[in-house]
Amino acid sequence: MTAHRMAAVDAQFYWMSAKVPNDQFLLYAFDGQPARLDRAIDEVRRRARACPDLAMRLDDGSALTYPRWVSAAVEPAQLVEHELADRSWRGCLAAVVGLASEQLDIRQMPWRLHVFTPVLGIPGTTGRGAVAVMQVAHALADGARASAMAAWLLGRPAPVPRVARLPAGFVPCRAIDAARTHRRMVRDTRAGLLVAPLGSRPPLPTNARPAGTRVLRTLVRHRAQLPGRTVTVAVLGAVSRAMSEMLGGSSDSLGAEVPMSKPGVPHAHNHFGNVVVGLYPQLGHDARMQRIATDLANGRRRFQHPAMRAADRAFAAMPAALLRWGISLFDPCSRPALVAGNTVVSSVHRGAADLSFGAAPVVLTAGYPALSPAMGLTHGVHGIGDIVTISVHAAASAVADIDAYLQLLDAAL
Repeated sequence: MTAHRMAAVDAQFYWMSAKVPNDQFLLYAFDGQPARLDRAIDEVRRRARACPDLAMRLDDGSALTYPRWVSAAVEPAQLVEHELADRSWRGCLAAVVGLASEQLDIRQMPWRLHVFTPVLGIPGTTGRGAVAVMQVAHALADGARASAMAAWLLGRPAPVPRVARLPAGFVPCRAIDAARTHRRMVRDTRAGLLVAPLGSRPPLPTNARPAGTRVLRTLVRHRAQLPGRTVTVAVLGAVSRAMSEMLGGSSDSLGAEVPMSKPGVPHAHNHFGNVVVGLYPQLGHDARMQRIATDLANGRRRFQHPAMRAADRAFAAMPAALLRWGISLFDPCSRPALVAGNTVVSSVHRGAADLSFGAAPVVLTAGYPALSPAMGLTHGVHGIGDIVTISVHAAASAVADIDAYLQLLDAAL
């Protein structure tokens, strides 16, 4: 692999991680243990070496330029075996939440695979199992790309998609194009061809700064148990009901931020945006589901507008020094008067259940979106094969009794 410049949006995630940690954790659970753990790990290491996007690190270079991705050996420290004090499924999740305390330095390694075995009581298994957790710096991949990387490591033959990198471009030309297409988007919105994005809303207790104990919990469903046009809509409807019951009368303005892949060819490792969706707890079930589905569709339609691509191209041409300066002004300690959403619901289908660790087949996959200064409760929705795992990541400052909330969500589902 030849060295290449980091895309502006990926550099934004990299520089912002110094203020708000943003590593991702992708969990895969397997029915059984590898007969030879060392051989299973060696196979993962071999596959990592065969993938250029997994065999690189960051060269930070000058403060006036963007960092560069350069080739690097896959280090032994990138595959870590853990001994669990509590070998139960819940004990494993407690160990996973502790991994966030050691964020990756992508100048040394942009990903790491953590292995836990044996693990007892994994949903869908009857004996001893294994868990592999891929820790990925957000600058290396968004949720969809990180899933492709993990799948490659765990045996899927499909290679990690390559990124079609944009040339640097001329800032004034791209800025003029972005302004022109933005005016067109405004006209299209006024004409009713597009729906304006939902506005901000008051913060709720779930927007409290994360403090105290952080916990992970999971619920597992078969796809057929989540009726509706999509799994994402079904889970958003259940989250609406569970959160409104937990929060009480202050929840009429409930909304969620939902990461959504952008259309078109990716020009960076991160190719997504957040759509704000109302949760409409005051509506009946069918009306709530319809409104949520409509909000998602409206957000997807806005992403397809030429103005969005033009804005991305203008951002890609931003000088590195200007972007660094802008990020330096961000104060993670300031409290917002309004927020985009009261929780995050990140939904990714990770394909067929064709992964394995050693000879042990995958039974489920999960993910736990990171908490942030104004977000103390997040949800993950991750499917593999016909099994969907709904995950909850919360801090005690935002959700006082996580198990009580899990019971509400379980009932709502």
